[in-house]
Amino acid sequence: MSKPAIYNASWLINPDTPPIAGGAVLVRDGKVAAVGTLSELRRAHSAPVVEYPGCAIIPGFVNAHTHLELTHFPSWRLRTNINYHPRRFTDWLIQLIKIARGLTLEDYPPSVHEGMRMCLESGTTAIGEVLSNPGLTAMYKESSLTGRLYFEVLGQESRRFGEKLDGAVSAAISDETGNMTTGLSPHTPFTIGEEHLPRISKAAALHRLPLAIHISESSAETDFIFDSGGSLAKDFYPFVGWGGYLTPPRRCSSTELLSRHGLLTPATLAVHCVHATLADARILKERGVSIAICPRSNERLDVGLAPVHLFRKLGIPLALGTDSLASNDSLSLWDEIRFALDAFPRDLSPADLFRMVTVGGASVLGIAASCGSLEVGKRADFQVVGNIGGGEGELLERLVQAGSVQEVYAGGERFAGKVNRLS
Repeated sequence: MSKPAIYNASWLINPDTPPIAGGAVLVRDGKVAAVGTLSELRRAHSAPVVEYPGCAIIPGFVNAHTHLELTHFPSWRLRTNINYHPRRFTDWLIQLIKIARGLTLEDYPPSVHEGMRMCLESGTTAIGEVLSNPGLTAMYKESSLTGRLYFEVLGQESRRFGEKLDGAVSAAISDETGNMTTGLSPHTPFTIGEEHLPRISKAAALHRLPLAIHISESSAETDFIFDSGGSLAKDFYPFVGWGGYLTPPRRCSSTELLSRHGLLTPATLAVHCVHATLADARILKERGVSIAICPRSNERLDVGLAPVHLFRKLGIPLALGTDSLASNDSLSLWDEIRFALDAFPRDLSPADLFRMVTVGGASVLGIAASCGSLEVGKRADFQVVGNIGGGEGELLERLVQAGSVQEVYAGGERFAGKVNRLS
């Protein structure tokens, strides 16, 4: 662990509080030991000062939804000669599985490692990571990233699903996850047999494991859950050999189905929710569910935009995620913020989005006690951001729209790689 140090910039910016001119943070043993102006910290503490004039110190970002296993997807697509651009969500899903079938276990660790690097270089220090292979868990223990690691479960056949669930729970309650807390990720309502949903709910409650679930990402899912029809029934289920598991029409939404089986609780993170209706949103609100939106991924897959105005009107907690490089161009939340500013000009302000990628993201992952803002006792996760202009007026707007990452610190340690210097 490095020696105590005071880090100072022209501004220190935290969510939900006024910016501090000449702000500084004292870091000791990887945690925030004091916050204030440089003069205040110098008077009270004896430690070397690292200065960043003309910059702002802000919390490390929290990416609420990632799949780092898929970081090398663009190169895999080329390597496996499955390099086409899907026309529909179902086609993309089939392409993803085709590519995965051509990979080996050795392909995944470099992909995860690259994803970790890409997160850190762009100022992300905490993630809500969905992991399908528990064998990769040790990689997260070695990383300087923090966050929550959700172990994925899916399947139809009872025995194989039971093995998958047992493996996910065993990984989640192990001591191999380092800085990461854990949870379970029931993949989607259309990739899990309905009879298995209560088993997940029971396991999550027994071990106090939060959930992250892809919900209502596409109209194909909406059609399938409601009447067991559409492209998922016609193309996807036969492709994966699940034709014998088609159910009679349920005449409900994904949200209603999950609610019936106890999977929607205050410890549930609903991901995407692009096709959530008013009735769905009311259920999510009543159950205390939070939502992670991934607007660039949704745009890339042409599934639409989440009804953010509806979620905000009902007061549902929101966070921002990038999803994976299977459906996005980067893992940078700076890129995601700037896209969201254009996509939701009437619904999300720079201040809203800044909160969604800091304390808001940490809150929906259940890790706000340790990260998401620069407060005494929390991990010393912060970014040094330049190109912010002068003066307090519209400081946050300038930061969000034009800020450029200069340095990144995770757990008090400077990230030694090349940072993503945004323009």
